[in-house]
Amino acid sequence: MDTLLIILKALIALEHLYILYMEMFAWETLGKKTFKKALPDHLFKPTKAMAANQGLYNGFLAAGLIWALFIQDTNWNAYISIFFLSCIAIAGIYGALTASKKIFMVQALPAIITLLLQFYISL
Repeated sequence: MDTLLIILKALIALEHLYILYMEMFAWETLGKKTFKKALPDHLFKPTKAMAANQGLYNGFLAAGLIWALFIQDTNWNAYISIFFLSCIAIAGIYGALTASKKIFMVQALPAIITLLLQFYISL
């Protein structure tokens, strides 16, 4: 069960590193493909700086989960993981409500599942 939790945290961290890359460095290419239904083509260039800011925040979320992977103390590992997974779940829910329903499935749901597993293991 612990191994599954580690794998899930690592996959979510990798996903957020990918989002960082897409939003900070490939907004007008990968971002356009990903968010074509949510944002008209002509708005990608003017929103490049905004997307980069969002990407940076995704990088912070990934960094938090990566940090948790290296914490040896079981309680502190759980606390840090719960905090960052909660942040990701909330961001995913908000994104699903405001930008695209797909964000719930891609971002929020994996974080919620991992968060529930973290609670189950921690209790």
